[in-house]
Order: sequence, then structure tokens, then C-alpha cells
Amino acid sequence: MPSTAYPIRRALLSVSDKTDLVPFAKALASRGVKIVSTGGTARALTSAGVDVQAVEQLTHFPEGLDGRVKTLHPGVHGGILAVRNNPEHEAFLRKHGIEPIDLVCINLYPFQETVSKPDVSMSEAIENIDVGGPAMLRAAAKNHQWVTVVPAARFYDRIVQEMDSNGGCTTQATRAELAAAAFARTSEYDAAITSFLGRHTPAAFPQTLQLGYLKLDELRYGENPHQAAALYRDPSSTGPTVVNARQLHGKQLSYNNINDAAAALEAAKSLGRLNGASGWSVGAVVVKHTNPCGGAVAGTLAEAVALAIAGDPRAAYGGILATTHAVDADAARVVCDPSNFFEVIVAPDFDEAALEMLRSRWANVRLLAVGGKSPSTARKMEYRSVPGGMLVQERDTRMPNTSAWEQRAGPKPTERQLHAAAALVLLCKHVSSNAVVVGGPDGERGIRLFGVGSGQVDRVSACRLAVEKAGPKSSGAVAVGDAFFPFSDGPQVLIDAGVKMIVHPGGSKRDQETFDLCEARGVTCLTTEVRHFRH
Repeated sequence: MPSTAYPIRRALLSVSDKTDLVPFAKALASRGVKIVSTGGTARALTSAGVDVQAVEQLTHFPEGLDGRVKTLHPGVHGGILAVRNNPEHEAFLRKHGIEPIDLVCINLYPFQETVSKPDVSMSEAIENIDVGGPAMLRAAAKNHQWVTVVPAARFYDRIVQEMDSNGGCTTQATRAELAAAAFARTSEYDAAITSFLGRHTPAAFPQTLQLGYLKLDELRYGENPHQAAALYRDPSSTGPTVVNARQLHGKQLSYNNINDAAAALEAAKSLGRLNGASGWSVGAVVVKHTNPCGGAVAGTLAEAVALAIAGDPRAAYGGILATTHAVDADAARVVCDPSNFFEVIVAPDFDEAALEMLRSRWANVRLLAVGGKSPSTARKMEYRSVPGGMLVQERDTRMPNTSAWEQRAGPKPTERQLHAAAALVLLCKHVSSNAVVVGGPDGERGIRLFGVGSGQVDRVSACRLAVEKAGPKSSGAVAVGDAFFPFSDGPQVLIDAGVKMIVHPGGSKRDQETFDLCEARGVTCLTTEVRHFRH
């Protein structure tokens, strides 16, 4: 029999996830395959009436150490790794009474699922690190010229169909494909373990970076139609993210939808961590091309959404809306105004009345419920590919601390101004650099963005764009910059437009020129000493 079509006579089944296990085992047994199994898998098969040989009959050694040792034995691995047309290998098997194993079906201890629980202990995580399973997967994958490795339940039907089409055999092409899938599985598994243990060591940046992501979906295309794209999920991530969201309505998310929605959600989550003042603790953000073009905090979600849209209604059209709280009927009425149009709406949840209104208003709007009660276990690092490598840095989760800000010029700020500035700092840090935002209290309704200057190559242009967008609302407003002003020309633009308070990190050699200008014009100037570049 040529190695390209080697028959399956004996199979070893040992799985943690027993989905579809019994039908698969019965299908193999009905085709003359002898089943070898371990522990709970063997018990499940025996209870279902499948004739099973216990692994102890191969190893002549009992399972021990609470199940840690059961398959790590030549009686198992010899049967998997033997090269079938190698006389020396055949002689070794005969001498030691080892029978070949032609199919190895393994899925691993649920390590990723275990460590995704917010209260998981280190001991529980350690006990869910599979040792024997990866060893058998790798052994079978290495010897795939002869052995069929099955690393997941999704392959069960295919194996049975191929055996029926090939006289009880699998093809070399299929075995090679399954071997690659097995090595991908063990690699992803090891990366998850590395990531978890790395989070419990003092080293922030490991010498070797291993990231294991699972393909969630193939997208229609990337940023542009000529670019292929896919979405991958971080299995160690829980909590509110676009990737983990439940899509309640609308067509498939595009690459740009996902990127923009993720940016909107992160900005909304920042506002959600802001300590409320004057009853303004509910937030909404509108994003266009990953930049906030509107954002607000108010007393109700309906008011926050209305104020966020008012920041730049033209830019908001066709944008992404994210909220800090579940969308209720009042907020949905604001969203459904005939002058509005959104590609995606992201919220912790939607009540039934809101869902009905939004679904009726738009056939294709994507409604994403991300939850909000479960703690997040998202990575503390963020990654950006560059040609030839990867940049890694801590995520910018710094919250504004107004009590640590230093007053450099002008009148003492009011509590209302400080609260407005804190909200604007959070929104500004999600705007592409160079970034300047103008905003403040909108009467008694809440705090909102009036104008945004984003992604400019000089800070003066960012100031000009921000006050141009804000228009008359610049009068008496608060302006926030993501970095220091190298000269006083940017602050001059803001002050001439009527801005009454400027907040920036400080640190320029010419800071004093800005302070002197503010003092002369009666404008409050505060420095935070915290830069928030976003490139």
C-alpha cells in the first residue's frame, strides 16, 4: 500500500471538548477502526456503547499524578511516530509489542477559556496547561505521511467522508493540511500560555514576542477593495470590545467599520471612566475615520447623543456612534432623526424598543452590543506592524488628574471648567496628532466637543481647524492640546476666537511665551505634564 493512501486501522481519541465525539467514534468503529482512549473520553465512549481499549493496556502503566501522566509513554508515542516502511522502526514495534496508531484525535485542555475568567487562580490556570495532548498532536503531525491527526471537531465529518471515498484511507494532501492545522493549534496554545504567564512576571516586554490570534472572519476586503483582509480574535481578551460584540442587526462589518467602531468604543469607554459632575456622567462619541468628530457627557443618554452629534453634524453623517450606557427608546429617537445616518452603533446593550426603532429606521445599520459588566482582560500592550517588524507599547489608559494640573496663567478655573477640561482631554487623546479640541459646557445640557483639529502636520493648523469647526461656540470655550505648543502662535489663534481656557501638557522651551500671552489676555492656562500623542 503506498504511503499516499495509508489505511486507518487504529485510532487514539482523547478530547477535552466532547462535542460530536460519540458520533465520530461510532463512525470509525463501524468502519473497522479499533478505538484507544483515555480517562473521561473512554468513559464517555463506553457509556455510549463504543468498544474502547484503555490506554493503560498500551502502556501497561496506570494513569497517575491526578491525570498528569497517562500518554507520555513509548507504547503510545512509538505507535504514533513509527515510520511504516522503515524496517528498523518495524522491528522496534515488534520487539516491544507496540501496535501502530493511524489516527490521533486530540483537543486540548481549555486553557484559554479558563484564564479568560476574571477570578481565575494561578493554580487553576496551571492545571489547565495540557502536556500530553500537545505532545501527541505534534507527534502525529510530524509523522503525517502515515498518521492522520485530528485537532478539532470540525474535521470529523471530513475524515469519515474521505475514508468512505478512499477505501478506509485518507489522502496525503489531507494529512498534510491537518498536520499544519495541528501545529497551528499547538503554536496558538503555547502563545496563550506564554501570554498569560508573561502577564504575571515583572518583564513588560519579553525577549521573544508570541501572539496567538484566532481567525474570526474573512472580510469582503480591507481598507480598499483591492486589499484582502480578515479579522482575528485575541482568545485571551474578554470584556467590551468590537471583536467580542454580539451583532444584533445589519450587514457584515467591513474592515473600516471594525477599525472605526473599535476607535469609537475606546473613546466611549474613556468617558465612562470619568467621574461625573453636575450629574453629567453618561457619554456618547461619534467617530469618523477613527477620529472623534463629536463627543459629550450629559445627564441622560438621549442628551449625550444629541450633544455628540451636534459637535459636527456634517462629519457625523455616515459615522460610528458609541455610548457608555445601553441605548434606550429616548436615545434611539434622537439617533433616528431623519437628518442622521450611522454605519455602526456600539453600546453595552439595546432595549427592545430601541432595537425596534433602529431596525425600522435602517435596514443595514450594524448594531453591536458589547456588554459592560464583565471585567476586561484585554492585553495591556498594543501592537503596530511596520515593514520588517512590530512596535509594541503600553496602551494609553491614563486618566486626567485635574488636582495635579498646574495653573500657569489667568483666572482660577471653576469646577465646571475643570470637569469640562477632563472630558476634553479624554476625547483629545483619541484624536490623531497633531490634535487640538475645543469644547465645554453647552448651557445646562452637558459637556461636548465644539470643534476638532485632527491629524495636522503643524499645531497652528490644528488650532485653526478646531475653532473653525467650533464657530461662535469658541467664545468662552475650553481648548485642549495633545502636546505642548512650540510657539504662542497656536494659542493666539485660540484666544482670538474667544477661548477662555487652554489646557496642554507643557514642556516647550517657549512655554513662557504662551503663559505671558494668556496672562495678558485674561485666559486661564493649565499644564498637565501628560502628553497624549496618537499617530
